Amino acid sequence: MHHPTAPRRALRALAGAGAAAVVLVAGVTGCSGDGSGPDGEHGARVAGHPAPRWNTSPGSIAAVGDSITRGFDACSVLADCPEASWATGTDPEVRSLASRLLGETQAATESWNYAVTGSRMADLPAQLAAAAQHRPDLVTVMVGSNDACRPTASAMTPVADFRAGFEQGLAALRAVSPKTQVYVSSVPDLQRLWQQGKDSPVGRQIWKLGICQSMLAEPDSVGPAATARREQVRARVVAYNEVLREVCAKDALCRYDGGAVFQFPFTPEQLSRWDWFHPGKNGQARLAELAHRQVTSPEPPA
Repeated sequence: MHHPTAPRRALRALAGAGAAAVVLVAGVTGCSGDGSGPDGEHGARVAGHPAPRWNTSPGSIAAVGDSITRGFDACSVLADCPEASWATGTDPEVRSLASRLLGETQAATESWNYAVTGSRMADLPAQLAAAAQHRPDLVTVMVGSNDACRPTASAMTPVADFRAGFEQGLAALRAVSPKTQVYVSSVPDLQRLWQQGKDSPVGRQIWKLGICQSMLAEPDSVGPAATARREQVRARVVAYNEVLREVCAKDALCRYDGGAVFQFPFTPEQLSRWDWFHPGKNGQARLAELAHRQVTSPEPPA
């Protein structure tokens, strides 16, 4: 999301679930379920040569994405908190991916956060182009929640446009930094977030101010129309994740999380106490753990 400068804009920005979101994917054409099919990691061949091996100890990290990666609402109401970011933060409560991989001292100089609160997939190419200037060993990608979190379900980003944006983003990165590894987080299950917060009277009141209305409008309704709308949003998130997996599998140095963030059972304790939607510090720490486990694994997720 764009970084809000007024409360009303900030509340709209909350729709950027970068939340728990935070947290990939699909249309299977010659790809195995773990994204390591004929054109994927450990399977790609370029001009007859084997794909490069995944480096489990990258020495520099850049992050791109939306409000989740900016730590929105993790530290205070309606504000970014990049120090609590799962990817590049410095908060010891979170122990970000950068801190775990690089150590606190090196993480302070060898990590960069280009995520912007409110961002959608259409914003990814510019973010990746900026991150590429550092030629980092690793780039983390977490985007898509805002494409599903729209004022109405009909306003969600079309799947074809989502695919085109991701393909353009990877092309922008590769044009400048062909050897950078890419870790792609799945889009979070927004319906699960609704389930976790729907019984909170305070949470329901906050959601009515405009957070992710495609999923959270009429939060206490279980009628046919509301139920169908939520299912439509969830189906779109599943489709986005399929796109992320499929496109990532075509890049020898791209690793998709296998749906780990989408499947993670976020609890109220892991969500922001200010909006019951974005990850709080506890949730950010869980995202960092998931990413670290997968980035340091010799093999991609099954």
